[in-house]
Amino acid sequence: MTPQTVQTLKELARGLLLAATAGAFLALSNAFTQGQPPLTLRLAYWIPLMITGGLWGHFCSLLACRWIDPAERPWLASAVMSAMIALPMTVVVWAVTGLVYDGRVYPLSWLPAFLLPVTIICAAMCVLNVFLARGRTIQTHAAAPGAAPARFLDRLPPRLRGARLIAVQAEDHYLRLHTDRGSDLILMRLSDAVAELEGLEGAQVHRSWWAAKGAVRDVSRGDGRAVLTLEGDLKVPVSRVHARRLRAEGWW
Repeated sequence: MTPQTVQTLKELARGLLLAATAGAFLALSNAFTQGQPPLTLRLAYWIPLMITGGLWGHFCSLLACRWIDPAERPWLASAVMSAMIALPMTVVVWAVTGLVYDGRVYPLSWLPAFLLPVTIICAAMCVLNVFLARGRTIQTHAAAPGAAPARFLDRLPPRLRGARLIAVQAEDHYLRLHTDRGSDLILMRLSDAVAELEGLEGAQVHRSWWAAKGAVRDVSRGDGRAVLTLEGDLKVPVSRVHARRLRAEGWW
């Protein structure tokens, strides 16, 4: 199992645990419920419902993060994810609420009444998850002595085989591979590439960039952002959150 897969599973587990905890809190506080239904019924309603929302939210976050970097624009990312999650979850909540509390599906005309409370809960959960994950920087590590080289090196085009990898840059659906012998494009996602870069010391320093730590020659700051100068005078932007973590890790 790759470090990237492990990290994704950890994020999913953390999100589901947070959702279940929120569900228990909503059940105990009798939130958004008329009357005083039994606590066991409220727990059986809220916890599975919140976990379902957490699973759907994880999928929505994977989609949203292709276009918006939560580390750079956390509030925009939270708003977009909230909208993606809330609309379908409103339908789910409308259907489940009637079945659990009244043994029937509520009339379709009641559906809009569920939109606001569902959106509030989704927004709160998205903000919590985005800001909890915001400080994470995915780093790759040099291979141990005698270990196999990074799998990603097998993807280098023939003319670059044996070259030293300096950086990987996302360009639409392609990756531009910057090496000490030039650059070339391959068809691949950066998130998949980072998983295969384990065995080379580096980090994803920006939504669109992975950089080799040993290739860093200088770092400059402008407009509150860090820019790495790598071997070959290659300029690589660093996200603000990643800059704090990388500086603490001794990148500069």
